[in-house]
Amino acid sequence: MSIHPQAIIDPRAELHPSVEVGPFAVIKGRVFMDEGNVVESHAVVGSEHGEVRVGKNNHFYSGAIVGGPPQDLKFKGETTRLEIGEGNFFREFVTVNVGTQTGGGITRIGNHNLLMAYVHVAHDCQIGSNIAVANASNFAGHVTVEDNVRVGGVCQFNQFIHIGKNSFIAGDSAVNKDIMPFTIAQGKYAVSRALNKIGLERAGYSKEDIASLKKAVRLITMGDRTIEGALQEIEAQCAPCEALSYLVNFVQSSERGIAR
Repeated sequence: MSIHPQAIIDPRAELHPSVEVGPFAVIKGRVFMDEGNVVESHAVVGSEHGEVRVGKNNHFYSGAIVGGPPQDLKFKGETTRLEIGEGNFFREFVTVNVGTQTGGGITRIGNHNLLMAYVHVAHDCQIGSNIAVANASNFAGHVTVEDNVRVGGVCQFNQFIHIGKNSFIAGDSAVNKDIMPFTIAQGKYAVSRALNKIGLERAGYSKEDIASLKKAVRLITMGDRTIEGALQEIEAQCAPCEALSYLVNFVQSSERGIAR
């Protein structure tokens, strides 16, 4: 274990012998950290409130504060948790809060994500894997972000919204409704404007699936159809595929409403 003599390590923390901790970094409270993690100078992992479990090969850059208490007036110091997967990058001044009892008690970060400088992930968020979030974007409590999402800089996400997989949120957007998977969303407030065609090609989706999804997205976002009417037309006009079924199920299960 490579721990700088000027780092502060709580005796309650359990760190794998391979963990590196830089000068003036703080690991506080009940923190369980697997192999290959790097905590740079002046980063803080954990707090007096809750528990932080960290998988393998994550990197916490200077000034990041990960596992702090929720910014929620209902929180009274209950034991809640932050769970982090493997291969994530928490860049400078990223903040991530543990969960709340009323929100399920756990904030989750998946695998191989990049959170750029000044990103905030609030209590009870469920962040998937292979996600990149650009600088100064903020997720309010209880936000769900599915896998393979890209988020531009200075975006704001309202509480309880759901961001579908393989979507792209353009920079300087404010999001207050659910963003359909496979789409590009932009605006204040953001709406889905087109299929994320390039993203889907890079992810290996077939031309046939992309064509079906493109038609479905146009039926939902263009014209004056109701959601129910658009779904009926999708069933009649679009070639069935697994991705299309996923899109339809996402729209049907939306609780906040679809941004369109």
